[in-house]
Amino acid sequence: MDLHLNGKVALVLGAGGGLGGAIAEGLADEGASVGLADINGDALTGVQERIGTRAATTAVKWDLGELDRIESNLAAVTEQLGPIDVLVNLTGGPPPTPVAGQQTAEWERHFRSMVLSVIAITDAVLPGMRERGWGRIITCASSGVVAPIPNLGLSNALRSSLLGWSKTLAREIGRDGVTTNVVVPGRIGTGRIVALDQAKADREGRTAEEVSAESVAGIPVGRYGDPREFADVVTFLASQRAGYLTGSVVRVDGGLIASV
Repeated sequence: MDLHLNGKVALVLGAGGGLGGAIAEGLADEGASVGLADINGDALTGVQERIGTRAATTAVKWDLGELDRIESNLAAVTEQLGPIDVLVNLTGGPPPTPVAGQQTAEWERHFRSMVLSVIAITDAVLPGMRERGWGRIITCASSGVVAPIPNLGLSNALRSSLLGWSKTLAREIGRDGVTTNVVVPGRIGTGRIVALDQAKADREGRTAEEVSAESVAGIPVGRYGDPREFADVVTFLASQRAGYLTGSVVRVDGGLIASV
C-alpha cells in the first residue's frame, strides 16, 4: 500500500525515545523527510544515524518546556527540510506519583512541557497546513487517558486534557484538509515502561520481572508491544490513506484497556 508520504515533511517531537525513534523510522521508510526533536542530544544523534541513509533528516535539541524557543526551533527544521506537513506530538512523561498532594509548581512545570508545548507548536504549524490544504497532527498520549493508571496521577490528568483539545480542533480544521488524532499506547516495550515496572517493583518490594509478568498476564495478546507496531499506526495516520480519520482516539494496546 502506497501511503503517499514521498515529498512530505514530518516533525517528530520526542524522537530520541523508543516510541519517537520508531515513529521517525516509520515515516522515513515511507519516503518522508523527518525533523527530529528531543531534549537528549545523544539520543537524537543515534536516531539520525539510523535513518539518515533512508531519508533527509535534521535534528534539533529541544526542551519542550522552553516555549519561547518554538519559533526558532521550527525555523531550524523548515530551513533544512521545508514546511511541515506532519506533526507528531510526543512528550516525555512525569515521574510516578499519586494525584493528591502534588505541589502547584510541579503541575505547572509538567503542564507547560506536556500540554502547552503541544498546543503552541501545533498552532505554529497549522496556518501553513491549512493554506496548503493538507496536514496531519498526531498526538501520542497514554492508556491512562482512557483508564487512569494508579500512581501516574500527573500523567493521567495532564494527558487527558489533550483529548478534548484534539477533538475540538478536528471540528475546526477538518474542511481545510488537516486531520488531528490521538494515539494511545498500551504496554509498549520501551525504556519508559522498563522504568515504570522497576518503580512499581521498588514500591511493592518485588522484582521487575514479577511486575512485568503480572502486566503481560493482563494483556490479551500475551506480550508487550514492539515500538515499531505503534509506529506503524502513527505512520498510517500520517498518510494520505487516513484522510477520513480525524477526531479519533486510536488504541494500540494489545487489547489491554478493558473498556469498550
